[in-house]
Amino acid sequence: MSHLLVKPSTPDQNGKVIEVTPANAGWKYVGFNVHKLSKDQAISEQTTDREICLVFVSGKGTVSVDDQDFGSLGERMSPFEGDPWSVYIPGGCTWSLTAETDVELAVCSAPVTSAPDKRLKPRVISPKQASRETRGQGTNVRHVANILPETEPADSLLVVEVITPGGHWSSYPPHKHDQDALPNESLLEETYYHRLNPSQGFAFQRVYTDDRSLDETFAIEDGNVVLVPEGYHPCGAPHGYDLYYLNVMAGPKRVWKFHNDPDHEWMLKS
Repeated sequence: MSHLLVKPSTPDQNGKVIEVTPANAGWKYVGFNVHKLSKDQAISEQTTDREICLVFVSGKGTVSVDDQDFGSLGERMSPFEGDPWSVYIPGGCTWSLTAETDVELAVCSAPVTSAPDKRLKPRVISPKQASRETRGQGTNVRHVANILPETEPADSLLVVEVITPGGHWSSYPPHKHDQDALPNESLLEETYYHRLNPSQGFAFQRVYTDDRSLDETFAIEDGNVVLVPEGYHPCGAPHGYDLYYLNVMAGPKRVWKFHNDPDHEWMLKS
């Protein structure tokens, strides 16, 4: 199996089923974990030298950061049912979560870059704050929730989730962001956490570079993660199966500037 395709494991004592670190991914910035917690199960971790964004993929739970109690968060019981609740947590904090229902929790992380006295405060990102937009036309339409875009404060993290209806394409036309060449393109590592509705479905994702030194195509199943260290990375959802994915991006500069594959950019002008 390609090292770019990460499948869920048996839950550990903290319900962790996915663990992507810079070390095991072979890159520098992005970390991504998924915990599946049973009702009343609790976890507690430290952020140390990384900032994180907790995303309630599904379920409800109470969250605290250091001595600050954020109370009960979460609303949807499926990522296909509504908008996300999230929590931003800077480096040097201890956070805790207790599940009020079964919870699927994504822990998105990236390096802290600000000095200790300049770090941001922990904050809740409500569904109303996760701005919604629809991108594309025809069978390229997909629905986006900007959880932690570059217009909102953070050190390194960019977090977004997308619903792609069955029969549609997403991250399409193919684009990439693997060159530190601003203002035209930024260098950002990226993870795609995929969910499917109904869950027995599948989807496809291709990751490829211009010279095809990297060119891999994956049949994605529910709960899989695809790593995008470089290259273009379009997704396709077959008829009858809606595709959800949660993106985490980070790099040397917190800017999302992408470059379209010139072979396919023509469709944006038609």
